[in-house]
Amino acid sequence: MSETTLYERLGGRDGIRAVVDDFYDRLVADEQLGLFFEGADMERLRRTQTDFLCEAAGGPETYDAQPVREAHRHVPFEPGDIQRAVELLAESLDAFDVPAEDAQAVVDAVAAYEDELLDRPPE
Repeated sequence: MSETTLYERLGGRDGIRAVVDDFYDRLVADEQLGLFFEGADMERLRRTQTDFLCEAAGGPETYDAQPVREAHRHVPFEPGDIQRAVELLAESLDAFDVPAEDAQAVVDAVAAYEDELLDRPPE
């Protein structure tokens, strides 16, 4: 029997999209982070995050949106904001009973972009 991929263990695109939807619901409702999403195209954000996680988990989807650094340069994230988002992602993964090792792999895939998320254009 062959070992399944992280993508398969997460339920493929549909399973990953369910986690992403829960995650974005948490982000929007969060006191600290919700303001970052005012006026945002939430469907586009959910779709691109789903593609990103599908690709990171070994699925056939490709993240072909704007590079992370450029897409977030206008957002004044602080390190604490990234940490809070990672906490919320972990909560979403837990809500879907994703095993700890798989959840950590997803969190690591997102957390790896902290520098890009915090980068600001020169004044």
